[in-house]
Amino acid sequence: MCNDYEQHIRWKEYCEMMQSLALRIPAHQSELDLPTADDIKIGDIAPVVRTSGDEFELFAAKFGFPPSAGRKGGPVFNFVSENRDFSQSKRCLIPASAFFEFTGTKYPKAKHRFTLADRAIFAIAGLWREGEGNQPASMTMLTTKPSPDVAPIHNRQVVILKPEDWRHWLALSKQDQLLKPLPAGSLSVEQVRVGSD
Repeated sequence: MCNDYEQHIRWKEYCEMMQSLALRIPAHQSELDLPTADDIKIGDIAPVVRTSGDEFELFAAKFGFPPSAGRKGGPVFNFVSENRDFSQSKRCLIPASAFFEFTGTKYPKAKHRFTLADRAIFAIAGLWREGEGNQPASMTMLTTKPSPDVAPIHNRQVVILKPEDWRHWLALSKQDQLLKPLPAGSLSVEQVRVGSD
């Protein structure tokens, strides 16, 4: 399941896209709020979008919810979306230019890079939580059944949102239409690392 993604969206592209969608950005934000990275992995701090009044605000969050108090295990980095009510959840957008899935049983595994076929910008539907004490806020990605583009590689996938759907996820309108895989041909895939034999 997706535990690695890429963020190559440039600040200028982001601002132009948000303006085209009539989504307001806080005046104090800048390119420092949208750092790029080749690989964002569990435990990394990354840019995330949430609503703040009538604005769409970038903030930094740690990838993966910490385990609940008293529970063993690692961070919760993927969250099943089917048959769940998110009306009381803190919803967010995780800006991305690609996500990665891996195949194979030995390290290093083969690495597959997925992008939207028709544009360079998308977001992964996410949830976020406030940090406790001096800990940063955290986020997790929602998952769904795989699209025809992902199914040959993995049996689940993250929920991909095109920019025109960003407002709907944060406002929780059209949930049933959003939290599902995209149609065949929506994603392009390339193998970027060959696995070991």
